[in-house]
Amino acid sequence: MAGEARNDKLIVGAASAGTIFEWYDFYLYGSLTAFISGHFFSGVNATTGFILALMAFAAGFAVRPFGALVFGRLGDLWGRKNTFLVTMLLMGLSTFAVGLLPDYSQIGLAAPVILVALRLIQGLALGGEYGGAATYVAEHAPDGKRGLYTSWIQTTATLGLFLSLIVIILVRTQVGEEAFKAWGWRIPFLVSAVLLAVSMWIRLKLNESPVFQKMVDEGTTSKKPLTEAFADRTNLKRVMLALVGLTAGQAVVWYTGQFYTLFFLEKTLRVDGLTTNALVATALLIGTPFFVVFGWLSDKIGRKPIILAGCLLAVLTYFPIFKALTAAANPALAAATASAPVTVIADPADCAFQFDPIGKTAFASSCDIAKSALASAGVSYQNAAAPAGTLARVRIGGTEIAGIDGQALSGKALAEARGAWTKTLAAALAEAGYPAKADPSRIDRPKVIALLTLLVLYVTMVYGPIAAALVEMFPARIRYTSMSLPYHIGNGWFGGFLPATAFAMVAASGDIYRGLWYPIVVAGVTLVVGGLFLKEMKGSPID
Repeated sequence: MAGEARNDKLIVGAASAGTIFEWYDFYLYGSLTAFISGHFFSGVNATTGFILALMAFAAGFAVRPFGALVFGRLGDLWGRKNTFLVTMLLMGLSTFAVGLLPDYSQIGLAAPVILVALRLIQGLALGGEYGGAATYVAEHAPDGKRGLYTSWIQTTATLGLFLSLIVIILVRTQVGEEAFKAWGWRIPFLVSAVLLAVSMWIRLKLNESPVFQKMVDEGTTSKKPLTEAFADRTNLKRVMLALVGLTAGQAVVWYTGQFYTLFFLEKTLRVDGLTTNALVATALLIGTPFFVVFGWLSDKIGRKPIILAGCLLAVLTYFPIFKALTAAANPALAAATASAPVTVIADPADCAFQFDPIGKTAFASSCDIAKSALASAGVSYQNAAAPAGTLARVRIGGTEIAGIDGQALSGKALAEARGAWTKTLAAALAEAGYPAKADPSRIDRPKVIALLTLLVLYVTMVYGPIAAALVEMFPARIRYTSMSLPYHIGNGWFGGFLPATAFAMVAASGDIYRGLWYPIVVAGVTLVVGGLFLKEMKGSPID
């Protein structure tokens, strides 16, 4: 019995450790988006560059469902263990390559193209990793402990993010901010080579899943897992229900609580990067044990009520939590927004959506110049229509500043005019109390950490039981394929595109909280569909 317990610990530990390293590799990009934007998308304006960098981040998520199909099929054909060894190798090598990749100033357009290609390889690999690890652990778990055992796999995404933040913090403090911005950001990517070697060595010690081995011995493995999984109407219905009623809501809650907060603090609230990483890492450290708590609890009361309760809390509290986060992290910004609200008064025809992937649009109208400057300053604003053909102006409290029309200018003249007007705007904002950066001495760190931890707790509620819930929904012979697709569509598409979508919504509207509508609506749909149609599968036979 003691030997069996030790074997269980090795199985869970080895599968989890390998997955932690894969998530570390994958989320390095998200943690360093601001630096990657400057190095690989420097040929476009700052707002477009950041959106492009977020879209490159999302590209890795976009292909995860295809990785789920490719590697899910392989996992159901020739084993769980062999498949996630291949996915790990692909992930580690592509991450290491990002650390060596020349930037835009060295090889031009080839730099972002190769970067996106490496992100796609990472996404394909991760699409096969999670389903294999979750299925492998679940098929070893004793009855009544499936939620507990698989919850350790659920900690790996957060621990991988936490590990990436710790490595980034250590490197930043050792080399300094200027060196980190220039070249130090590459070091965390290069460290992945060491993690790859360690994780491969750990996983080579594992044996095949007993459920899969039994199917091999009895000759009952699937010969056409894709056909069985998606051509069968009953199983396809399960797949769709797993997506809409479980993973879509789980995904947006996960990415809001652990990734959007990073962008919100650093990009919108202007908290310096090192402080942001430290605050988020502290919240992750506090909240991570609750993955196991809610996984264990799901063995007692079921997976469905815990996951849907997390979605409900997110729907009800995201707006007040993020507004409280603004007041705690940048109180000067919150006070100025309340006492001197900003309004852009412009002819709507004069205002463009400031996203230009090829960098050819100057965005030189009076409205575009005003909105670009406000977005870059992290200032929330409202829009008001002005008569056609009039020059845009910016109202800050009771003060108004006339805009400038740069459409007749180009090159150096436009840059000088824009720069001079931006300085005028900055002076007016400063006079109204708007800070250029969050003051570190005024950050209420305990409150910020408490709010971030609350968001992480929502994450643990929706994510802790999800692996057990998905494993129990599908038959063993096509389990790897069936559960991987809804998981990776949910997390790859609904979750992975959240930062880029939310930031674009904020940039378009001027409201720093507008992007929260995206996770709230998706979580609300999951709450309704899951509540009405999802069947509780706790305790279903695993084989």
